[in-house]
Amino acid sequence: MDQETLELEAAAYRRLRDHLRTRTDVQNIDLMNLGGFCRNCLANWYMEAANEKGIEMDKMQAREIVYGMPFDEWKAKYQNEATPEQKAAFAQSHKDH
Repeated sequence: MDQETLELEAAAYRRLRDHLRTRTDVQNIDLMNLGGFCRNCLANWYMEAANEKGIEMDKMQAREIVYGMPFDEWKAKYQNEATPEQKAAFAQSHKDH
């Protein structure tokens, strides 16, 4: 991978991360139901990439990077209980997982 591609991909990641930080109205279950990934997935991918590079990072550290604050704080401020409809859609869309 050349430097320009690396920089463009990093910029795209930062834009996605920042967009998700501002869209606190969009719940993770909505992202999972529609896109098959959520903020936690993005944090897991970040953590895995760090670990592959020899950088020790756990899920909570990675989530703080993605959420822009400690995960428990984000949950308390913005996370709502999933509705029965959201849970049913999740079960239907992820039955093979």
